[in-house]
This record gives sequence, C-alpha cells and structure tokens, in this order.
Amino acid sequence: MELVDQVLKGENSALARLISLVENESSHIPEVMKLICPHLGKAHCVGITGPPGSGKSTLVDRLTVLARKQGLEVGIIAVDPSSPFTGGAVLGDRIRMQQHYLDPGVFIRSMATRGSLGGLPEAASSVIRLLDAAGKDIIMVETVGVGQSEVDIMEKTDTVIVIQCPESGDAIQTMKAGLFEIADIFVVNKADHPDADKLVRDIQAMLNLREPGWWDIPVIATEAVNDVGIEDLYTQIQSHRQALCETGQLLQRRRLQRKFDFVRTVERKLTHKLLKSVEQDGQLSVYIDKVEKGELDPYSAAEEVLRSEKLLTDWICQ
Repeated sequence: MELVDQVLKGENSALARLISLVENESSHIPEVMKLICPHLGKAHCVGITGPPGSGKSTLVDRLTVLARKQGLEVGIIAVDPSSPFTGGAVLGDRIRMQQHYLDPGVFIRSMATRGSLGGLPEAASSVIRLLDAAGKDIIMVETVGVGQSEVDIMEKTDTVIVIQCPESGDAIQTMKAGLFEIADIFVVNKADHPDADKLVRDIQAMLNLREPGWWDIPVIATEAVNDVGIEDLYTQIQSHRQALCETGQLLQRRRLQRKFDFVRTVERKLTHKLLKSVEQDGQLSVYIDKVEKGELDPYSAAEEVLRSEKLLTDWICQ
C-alpha cells in the first residue's frame, strides 16, 4: 500500500490517514498491520495514567520538550472522554500542547475512549504500532483519567507512570485496587501543595512493603506547570528503559504485549460475530427471547449455545 510506504518514510500526513482507518475499523487494517510488522520494536512506549486533573497533559508536554532537545521523534496519543453525541473526543488534550503543533518531529493524536473502561480505546494498540513504524523514538500514551480501573496501559506500554496529586483525596486508597500494582514510576504532581511531602512518604512506605525486584520504583515530586522535577522524571524514564534492556524484561514485556493484542483481537472479532449472529440467526434469537421472558436464565442459555457444535460452527464460519 502506498500509504504504508509513506508512513515508513515518516510522513505524518499519511500516518494521520492510516490512524483514521484504524479508528474506523477499515477492512484494509489487517493488511496494513502485516506490512508494518517487520518495522516494529524500536520505539520506547511510555504510558501516563492517573486521576483527572492530576496534570497528565502538562507533564506530557514538558517531557516532549526534553525529548526534542535530544533530537528524538515523539508520538503522543491523548485519550479523551467520548462525546455522547458523536463518539469523538470531547476535551482535546492537544490544547495543552499547542507549542508542538508546528514541530514536524512531534505527532499528536487525540482519541476517544468509545466506551472502553480500561482508560484506552480498542484501537490504541494499532495506533501505537503505526507510530512505531513511522519512526517515532518515544511514544507517550496518556489515558483518559477515570481512576483505578485504568490498567489497560500496562498491556500496551513499556514504562508506566502513575501520577497522583495531593488534591485527589486518599490517594493510597485510590491506587491499591489497580494503579499501585502497575506503576514503574510514581509522580506526585503539584508538589507545591502543603500535603505533597506526606503523599510522597505514604507512597514510599507502601513501596517498602513490596518484595525487592529487578527495578526500584522511584517516587518523583514535580510541579509540571512550573517545569519543576521534569528532568528528574525524564532521567528515570531513561533509566527504566536501560534496566528493561539489561535485565531482559523488555523482551518479556513485548512478548506479553503481543499476546494481549492477539487475545483482545480474537475477543473483539468474536464479539462482533456474535452480535451479528444474534441479529441474523433465528436459533440464537430464540435463546435471547427465552432469556428476556425469564423462561431461561442467561447461564443455562450460554451453556446450551456452547454445547451446540453446529450452532458454534455456523456462527464462527460466518
């Protein structure tokens, strides 16, 4: 495909067009992914997650400045809430990154969650691959900021940064159900707040309860809006990348990423097939009708469908 050739040459306009095809679930996407596969694996993908208002976009903006000073090509995926009317991105975090618009070495793409509960849209993995194939050295993925359920970022990135700020209430309680377990680097933003030092100590105390591993998780205090602590954070990102390579963890994470992508893709395609079959297949409609009327419980109906070899074969082969 001509668009793929242009993307591999680093042309941002072609990259934008291919990303749109991915978001719109074009039938050409399997071919595109096959063509770019040999060119993947060079970019360092950094995930940034945390509660709304914690300063994620400003932090990404400041990190981008440092990356560009090193001459690195940067790709940014900013995930925003979905519009209930159009399904598109509402807030447009790119507003906070206006200084990079005219920089050809920075590619920024806002994406809507489109109903995803894990903080990232389904298309995020494919978009990350496209940015990697386009020659971006570092890819920063900013999640939508919905809270502790945003663990999808762990399955798609090499380094996960979890941001908290003193204003977010009981941050340790917020993190322990999910975000605490996925962090490679903790950031306490808005460090000029009176309770910032206490939050840093609380996070460090929680980290001390963990078993020692191949990487000592740092806690960095920043004031992103004032550009304080950003260089320290950027250094830790580079250190984590180096540690990933030296310990073999990068290879292991990439293997898991490919596994998760495969499983998620199969799940998504089977779900689409099932929904289509429900609309078209009379036998499946009978089960749905019985469940709706309360004549059959959902679990028994599902078991009967799964035991029906003919029904499953007809469904999968559609």
